[in-house]
Amino acid sequence: MRFGAHVPTRGHLPRAIDVALERGCEAIQIWVSNPRAWAVSSVAPETAAEFAARRTEGGIGPVVAHASYMVNIASPDDGFRRRSVELASRELEIVEAIGGDGLVVHAGSGGPADRAEALDRAAASLRALAEVGPPVLLELTAGGRGAVAGTLAQAAELLDAVGRNPRLALCIDTCHLFAAGAPLDDPAGVRETFDELERLGLSDRLRLVHANDSKDPRDSRRDRHTHVGEGFIGEAGFAAILAEPAVRRAAVLIETPGEAEDVRRNLATLRRLAG
Repeated sequence: MRFGAHVPTRGHLPRAIDVALERGCEAIQIWVSNPRAWAVSSVAPETAAEFAARRTEGGIGPVVAHASYMVNIASPDDGFRRRSVELASRELEIVEAIGGDGLVVHAGSGGPADRAEALDRAAASLRALAEVGPPVLLELTAGGRGAVAGTLAQAAELLDAVGRNPRLALCIDTCHLFAAGAPLDDPAGVRETFDELERLGLSDRLRLVHANDSKDPRDSRRDRHTHVGEGFIGEAGFAAILAEPAVRRAAVLIETPGEAEDVRRNLATLRRLAG
């Protein structure tokens, strides 16, 4: 189990390694494009090589990127969905160029349309994204209106629709899963949740955990992160989560609000709770 955070690149990808080391990260998540735009800037070969070399020198890994917020692989608008796949594909190319380990992609939202149709659209998008390049890490959402996969059972259904493609892995966000109803605030509930993960054949797919506490109660369907141990999941919940074998085989990254000192504090809390 390696701990880290989503870190800024400050306009130059290799700077993310400096930030990671300053904040005590062993693993990182980054943006490789503007998260709120369709355009993706190219990465010069020398920049990609510098990033890969500095990542190796700093002992940082895994390194994953998060897909742009624009990406919705289940959009009912065919043009929007095609653009989403094109954008995520371009981001995957950059991840591969810098020697990264995967791209986190949200499971998507189908809007008010029938969920079965949205699931088919998401599956078609994932099939396209999984054809070549680094792995796609499918991130479950908070289970809001139109969500394709907010629960573990829905994630299994989506992966089944893609034929359990080996290039697809799983990313669990603790805040999202809790917001979608998983009882992560109770150690017995955590055990129940990870028993379900095993029963659904998803344990070996779990590569990444976003360790975010929740500002809102269980089953809120609201995605609002707060500092580890300071929300409704709490320290007892996180201690139980971090004790799970599937989590101990994964990278654990925070996406909590705040500055460098907040990151260091959250990582210290996670390491303490992990023993």
